[in-house]
Amino acid sequence: MKRYFVTGIGTDVGKTVAAAILTEALQADYWKPVQAGGLDFTDTDTVKSLISNEKSVFHPEAYRLKMAASPHKAAAAEGIEIDVHGLELPETQNNLIVEGAGGLMVPLNKRYLVLDLVQQLGLEVILVSRNYLGSINHTLLTAEVLRYRKVPVAGIIFNGEENQTSEDFIIKYTACADYRLSVRKPTSAKRL
Repeated sequence: MKRYFVTGIGTDVGKTVAAAILTEALQADYWKPVQAGGLDFTDTDTVKSLISNEKSVFHPEAYRLKMAASPHKAAAAEGIEIDVHGLELPETQNNLIVEGAGGLMVPLNKRYLVLDLVQQLGLEVILVSRNYLGSINHTLLTAEVLRYRKVPVAGIIFNGEENQTSEDFIIKYTACADYRLSVRKPTSAKRL
C-alpha cells in the first residue's frame, strides 16, 4: 500500500493538482487534514473534480478554517488551536495521498509545524516544486530540512513549464527521483 504526504516548496506551487494526479494514478484515497480558507470550494473539492476513478474516497478535513492564512493564524481567529496529536490518518485499506497546507515550515499552532505533522504521520514525502526565479533555493532548502529531519522523500514533482537546467541541478544535488509534470504534457509524469 502506498501512502504519501504531498508538500510544496511554498504556497501556490501546484500541490493540489499534483495531489489530484497522484490520487488518480494510484486510485488512492485523499485527505487534507487542515483547510485554511476557500471553504466554498476546498482543495478536497478540487481534487474530487479532477478524479475520474470510482475507487478514491475523500476523507473529511479535520479542520476547516475560514481565514485564508497560515493554519495557526486562521485557527486563532476562530478561537481554537489545532491539536496536532489528534490528527491521525484516516482508516483505509487503499493507497492514500495526504496534502499539507502551504510548505513544511508553516505553523499549525504555537509549537508545531507541518513538518512535525509529516513526522508524526510517518509518511514519505512527495515534494512539489514549480519553476520560477528562486525555486532552486526554495527546493533545496525544503529538501535539506527533510534530510535533516530524516524524512524520506519518494520524489520531486516539477510542476509547470519545464526548466531542464534547474530541474537537473535539483535532482543531482538532492539525489531524489523526479516526476516531471508539464502544463502542456500532464501525462509525462512517471508512475509511482
